[in-house]
Amino acid sequence: MRIGVIGCGTIASAVVEGIVHDGHQITVSERSAHHSSSLAKAYENVRIADNQGVVDASDVLFLGLMAEVATDVLGSLTFREGQVAITFMAGVSLADADVLVRPARAIAIMMPFPGIAQGGTPIMMYGDAEIVTDIFGARNSIYPLQDADEMTAYLSAQAVLSPVARMVSDAADWLGDRVSDKNQGEAFLRELVASNLSTIACEPLIEALNAPGGYNQRLRLHMEAQGMTAALKNGLSKMA
Repeated sequence: MRIGVIGCGTIASAVVEGIVHDGHQITVSERSAHHSSSLAKAYENVRIADNQGVVDASDVLFLGLMAEVATDVLGSLTFREGQVAITFMAGVSLADADVLVRPARAIAIMMPFPGIAQGGTPIMMYGDAEIVTDIFGARNSIYPLQDADEMTAYLSAQAVLSPVARMVSDAADWLGDRVSDKNQGEAFLRELVASNLSTIACEPLIEALNAPGGYNQRLRLHMEAQGMTAALKNGLSKMA
């Protein structure tokens, strides 16, 4: 495919790295210069152009702009019929993105995570699941959603990733003060959480770790008593 990327920030750059070995010809915008220049230097099939050059060179466009600049940037460009766009723009609906790229069509919205650069990451999306699966499905798990309301709910719920990372980081700091190799301790905790949650559903895992008086039960009950569950659900409800 001839793929163009408008808005080459951290996430869009990770997206490019995740598909760069799949035979695509990829044109990335000058914004941001650090990411675009790094990609172009590292991969022969990635080149840099201004935004209109990206549009002109591409059949499939990835829109990685910040919502507050999307109207100005996309409104200054000339798209063509037959082009399609996949948007990564949080805060811009698929319908609004579609209007901004006419006569091209915005046909899917997805929210990538940084791990897409290596593959093995979940991708929540709605719209045309076939093209998203065609481009990203070989190495990632695609989670098609029904509509914008489901996307909003998923976007809110995925924010649990940052608190979980904070919790693991804090536990690793605590552990690091008590063991000889702090980095090994953090690596152990990250693998522990990732491997167990990737293979066992949450409720069966909680039950399996619910041995009376065991370490896991004692810490979970302590944190629940401190308001962990209520704080999480209240925070999610405020974002949805």
